[in-house]
Amino acid sequence: MSPVTVWRLCRKPYAAESYSGEGTRLFGGRWRPVRLPVAYSSESRSLATLEVLANARAPDLLFAQPWVMIAAALPLEIIERPVRVPDNWRTTPCGPDTQAFGAEWARAARSAALRVPSTVVLGEFNYLLNPAHRDFTKIKVDAPEPFAFDLRLHR
Repeated sequence: MSPVTVWRLCRKPYAAESYSGEGTRLFGGRWRPVRLPVAYSSESRSLATLEVLANARAPDLLFAQPWVMIAAALPLEIIERPVRVPDNWRTTPCGPDTQAFGAEWARAARSAALRVPSTVVLGEFNYLLNPAHRDFTKIKVDAPEPFAFDLRLHR
C-alpha cells in the first residue's frame, strides 16, 4: 500500500528542524501541551496553508519572511487512527482534554503518527508526528520547496 503524504509549512530558517517537534515543544497547541515535542502536518498543501493562516498571530509577517513547504511520506503501519477524540476537540481556545489526548498518545508511544481532525476544515485531517517514537525513522522527509502566500490574502 502507498504511504500517506503529509505536508508541513514553515519559515525557511526552520526547515531543517521542521519535523523535529522543537517549535511545538516551545508553544504547545490543540493536541499537545508545552514541552512535548510533536510535529504537526496536514494531509494537503492547502490544509497546511490554512492551518498556518488560522494560527498566525501577526498575519502581516507571513509576507515579510520566506516560507517552505515540506512533504513527508508516512507508511500506513505507523499511523494510528483513533475511533474517538474528546467531545470538545473543536473548542477555541483549545481545552486541556485535547492536549491530554495528544500527550497520552505521545507518551505511551503507541505509534509514530496520529491522525486527528482539523478544526479549520471539517472532514480533513492533520497528522501529529512523534519524533521520539522508534518508527519515526520510517518517515521519509522530502527537500523543502519554496512557498509564497498569495498577495490577495494580505488584504
